[in-house]
Amino acid sequence: MIPVEFWQRHRMLPMEDTPNRLEVGILPETPRELLEDIRLQAGKDVKPILLTKEQLEEGLRRLVLKESLAESAAHVGEDADAESAVLDLLHDVGGAPTVRLVNQLFLEAMELRASDIHIEPFENETAVRLRVDGVLHEKRRVPQKQHSEISARLKVLSRLDLAENRRPQDGRLQVRSGSRAIDVRLSIVPTLYGERLVMRLLEKNAQALSLEQLGTLDTIQKQLMLALEHTYGMILITGPTGSGKTTTLYSLLDKVRSPQTNVLTVEDPVEYRMNGVGQIQVNERIGLTFASGLRSILRQDPDVVMIGEIRDSETANIAVNAALTGHLVLSTLHTNDAPSAATRLLDLKVPAFLLSSCLLGVLAQRLVRRLCPQCARSYQPADNEWAKIGLERAPAKADCRLPQGCKACFDTGFRGRFGIHEWLPVTMDISRSIAQEADARKLRELARQVGMSSLLEDAARKVCMGWTSLDEAARAARSM
Repeated sequence: MIPVEFWQRHRMLPMEDTPNRLEVGILPETPRELLEDIRLQAGKDVKPILLTKEQLEEGLRRLVLKESLAESAAHVGEDADAESAVLDLLHDVGGAPTVRLVNQLFLEAMELRASDIHIEPFENETAVRLRVDGVLHEKRRVPQKQHSEISARLKVLSRLDLAENRRPQDGRLQVRSGSRAIDVRLSIVPTLYGERLVMRLLEKNAQALSLEQLGTLDTIQKQLMLALEHTYGMILITGPTGSGKTTTLYSLLDKVRSPQTNVLTVEDPVEYRMNGVGQIQVNERIGLTFASGLRSILRQDPDVVMIGEIRDSETANIAVNAALTGHLVLSTLHTNDAPSAATRLLDLKVPAFLLSSCLLGVLAQRLVRRLCPQCARSYQPADNEWAKIGLERAPAKADCRLPQGCKACFDTGFRGRFGIHEWLPVTMDISRSIAQEADARKLRELARQVGMSSLLEDAARKVCMGWTSLDEAARAARSM
């Protein structure tokens, strides 16, 4: 009986509702006379429940999402004059159906911890998919005639050209939901049936994860810590797009930052805000590229330099020279495995004798979905199933589990992700081989001799520890 707008406006939350009493969540500063208004509107006793600000905001977020799901988005319209580049989902009360539909998509994505929203037009309808824990899930389909208006709404929020629908466009906006703030990177490309929109969601207030939380085993952690003790040199994180390379970089930065250390970064985008770290956002429109930004921060007396990604020859050579002149350089590179990092840098015209002198180690990784702890059940795989992850027979001690699906994991059987890794330490023999421009196969053989485990072996180890399922590890292995 009481509209959602009332609860949003007055920062209150309806809770347990019985025939004779309604429990209402409030903050300490909530005016008590509002409870009397609610009592008169609801026609029943009202019991106040004191909540923290975070509890109230989370409850309002769920309430708004539930209300949005119940409403029809059959008629879409929009008033573009009053729009802003910052969208507050909890205070954006009412509005046209398009506004509510787009708000609902953002709220649902935040609720499911999605990293991307895909809006894909087809001949008769538009599909909306969310990428959760690295896997796309289709959430809804809307009539194709609504697609252009959804696109227009997002263009207005991102301050893009409304009239342009023949060329790709890139924009950004910010979405707020209480204390949560999300940076949204919007990419639009024209397709046969309309503009395809993909939004990358980056949590502004996200905290850097520890190496333990990322799933790094103790043996690799110890070797990483030894590498980080060097005052100069280069450590690389490799893997495909979306494999968590930047998150691992921040975990390493968290280990080295201190009041006595000057840490500077060049990133695109800045995904985490870190106290005590100078962070530079790449802006190619004004000529601030990785290479120019890196060249500038080397004049800022840094101890540790983090480069979001080595993309070109200029950046690679500046990074190597920085590593040789008294700086610890951390960066990422797109290669399939750790040994290929050296050959990739040689392809980028880095002199082999310089690379062999500065490279400390390479960590290759992939992300694998973690089994939901609330619903996963134990099981014993058949002997032939172990071949999927490169094992001939079942290990002596294996705590294997299967995904089931429950409310906590939104019936997927998985909740969150962790990394599988291979660490290539640059020993004297490996350094000598890099100087001789040895290929990745030769470097892998040398690394195996000093104890490097492959990505697949690390995945198998974590299957046996009950962290993920055998089929999920096999899926990740197919991307190696």
